[in-house]
Amino acid sequence: MATSPPIAMVFAATDPTGGAGLQADVLTLASLGCHPVSVTTAITVQDTHGVRSVRALEAHWVAEQAQALLEELPVAAFKIGVLASAENIAAIAAILAAHPQVPVVLDPVLASGRGDALACDATLEALREQLLPLTTVLTPNSIEARRLAGSVEPCELAACAQRLIDRGTSYVLITGAHEPGAEVVNTLYGAAGVVHVGRWQRLSGTYHGSGCTLASAIAAQLAHGLRVPEAVHIAQEFTWHALASGFQPAAGQFLPDRLFWARDMPRGAGS
Repeated sequence: MATSPPIAMVFAATDPTGGAGLQADVLTLASLGCHPVSVTTAITVQDTHGVRSVRALEAHWVAEQAQALLEELPVAAFKIGVLASAENIAAIAAILAAHPQVPVVLDPVLASGRGDALACDATLEALREQLLPLTTVLTPNSIEARRLAGSVEPCELAACAQRLIDRGTSYVLITGAHEPGAEVVNTLYGAAGVVHVGRWQRLSGTYHGSGCTLASAIAAQLAHGLRVPEAVHIAQEFTWHALASGFQPAAGQFLPDRLFWARDMPRGAGS
């Protein structure tokens, strides 16, 4: 039998467009050579413009999905997206705590690209208190980093990163798409300060699922056994190419093409 690819487990809400959420995570992980297994935390109604409604699953459903998989599959990395409730966070934190050897990538999705709220204050506080101490790599954008850091006054991103590391996360990758400049600057912070700075050409247009793609790509590299700085660099490169190859199937946001590398492959006879 063929050797199994590394298995990565995703906790996330569905996105019927396939642009973000659970579907985006599965596409990204598969594209990068992992076998994705998925735990649904919420069901959404959305299109390429934004989120219309979210319904959180009950926490016991979330826990039972994960436990059934973990009882028989060797998971090499966890990726976490929209969690939808404080109860779900508590259930997932218990699962992560029982598997401390498995790296955790947390994408703190607090709002959609349009600004639709995806986390209330109780969910945000539960995330800070229960998940940050269990997180290997946290991947907020600059807006999320400032909100997660709990700063009343606007603060420098380096200070926000330090506050988040003080709360227990090992690394913080703050993405800079919402900051001004000709380039998008993504900075990886560790306990000793800046670990790596990535500078990427800013692309025109708005993208649905860029954060999901980046976080899942990092999880994929960690599942393959890479160290965090190398995993983060490769994941950024993959994400940039997925965005640069993105497509706009409707009047809303562009969708990243996570299979950009496969488009020039032979299609086979009759194609």
